[in-house]
Amino acid sequence: MARDRLIYLPLGGAGEIGMNAYVYGYGPEGRERLILVDLGIAFPDMDSTPGVDVIMPDISWLTDKLDRLEAVFVTHAHEDHVGGVGHLSPQLKTPIHCRKFTANLARRKLAEKGQDVSLVKTVGTWPAQVDAGPFKVGFLPVSHSIPESAALVIDTPAGRIIHSGDFKIDRSPVVGEAFDDTLWAEVAKGGVRALICDSTNVFSKHPGRSEAEVKPNLVPLVQQARGMFVATTFASNVARLQSLAKAGEAAGRSICLMGRAMRRMTEAAVEEGILTDFPKTISPEDAANVPRENLMLIVTGSQGERRAASAQLSRGKYFGMELKEGDTFLFSSKTIPGNERDVAIIMNNLSELGVDVVTDEDGLYHVSGHANRPDLEYVHKLVDPQIVIPMHGEHRHLREHAKLADTLGRTGVLAPNGTMVNLAGNKPEVVEHVETGRTYLDGSALVGQFDGVVRDRIRMALNGHAVVAVMVDDDDEVLEDTWVDLRGLPDLPDGAALADQMEEYLARQLARIDTRTAGDDEKLEDLIVKGVRKVAQDEVGKRPEVTVLITRLSAE
Repeated sequence: MARDRLIYLPLGGAGEIGMNAYVYGYGPEGRERLILVDLGIAFPDMDSTPGVDVIMPDISWLTDKLDRLEAVFVTHAHEDHVGGVGHLSPQLKTPIHCRKFTANLARRKLAEKGQDVSLVKTVGTWPAQVDAGPFKVGFLPVSHSIPESAALVIDTPAGRIIHSGDFKIDRSPVVGEAFDDTLWAEVAKGGVRALICDSTNVFSKHPGRSEAEVKPNLVPLVQQARGMFVATTFASNVARLQSLAKAGEAAGRSICLMGRAMRRMTEAAVEEGILTDFPKTISPEDAANVPRENLMLIVTGSQGERRAASAQLSRGKYFGMELKEGDTFLFSSKTIPGNERDVAIIMNNLSELGVDVVTDEDGLYHVSGHANRPDLEYVHKLVDPQIVIPMHGEHRHLREHAKLADTLGRTGVLAPNGTMVNLAGNKPEVVEHVETGRTYLDGSALVGQFDGVVRDRIRMALNGHAVVAVMVDDDDEVLEDTWVDLRGLPDLPDGAALADQMEEYLARQLARIDTRTAGDDEKLEDLIVKGVRKVAQDEVGKRPEVTVLITRLSAE
């Protein structure tokens, strides 16, 4: 009789930063009962995903097995862990378990999409556990850069798993729970089969720093500034928002929060009793009437998002507010890899306005929410797992973390997205590779990564687009007035219209074809596409996308 399997399968978040989605299963092969940990998003860029609003993991592997899915568990309220709930939960139709702050934000996401908010179940912390088929799952509090983050203690018939979620070792986090060494040791003392662990900062060789170290540095910075003071940080970093607001208050400035995400996070934190003494804030409308030297804005857009408050302020006015020479703009954040160019654009825009830009280059105004290498080593020793599977990181992070585990006497397993690992038995074994991909929110539609929509958009952006209209009479003769319309292609250096050149070339080509070609839409379209691309390539060095409209006339 075959033994039951205990499987781990990342559908997103292993080999990339963002889009976290991890499947665990237990039972006979092909009939395992399943749970999903996190359902996150990533954000697009204009180079690879133009026009896309949000990127999510492709969960089709899971939706094909809905009769085996027991529940979803969300570790914390960062968008790369909970952001997909509003978009994908209708496909899963299963309870979503999370702590109260995360639950508050998850329900808001469902409500915004008109979904059933009762799917979200608020749970307590360890030793409370949720029964989900063969699993018992508990939320183990951790310190991170957002309140009420949790690791998951996942008990199975094949042993205990600890899924770290995002975490750091912070024993004085300002807001939220401190890392509890004693509690972690207690959870681990019965033996841990596998630690599935955050890898984000595995290359950072210095011990992580506490959020409490940032606050004292902010106060003199704000007090010494002249003109308006603006700060941006991650909207979810409630502790940082409070430290910034307190520094502004100490400097005698009115505090204004700008950006929907910023307001939503603070509202949720106040509703759940996490923020109890946040300074009074004023609306953007009232802020317009406050003298510049008495005003502090805390704004969204620390990662260069084009529509966020930071970018809009750098380009001009936002809610009537306008930055001027002598103002100060603080980036109290780390730039996530891949966002450097967008952030640099904002900084240069600000510089052109005469604004003094302050960053975290000296490590004074930001600390990471993820465990650095020495902290990862500490947690490995504290938990003492048989197996370590790195997650939450690019491939190089996962590989380095697996090496670290091996040097510490564990069995490190490199398991990027789509790698199914069986954790039962004497040693972990990769048993299957699952096709994984991405789902795009494009406007209001969900689009598959390989559906061709974004691919065609990129091709049009790179090479332009030509529309060709031809008419064919009932004798399969092409009429002379072929029409070409171009988008995204230049005219010729001498000022002649490229479309005219194409029309002339096509007229010559079409005049020579036989009725068999003219009567076959596929052959006619192929000839026209090749002709348009030949002219474009010869004249301007481009191969445009081509749409051919064939109208067939009838004598009736």
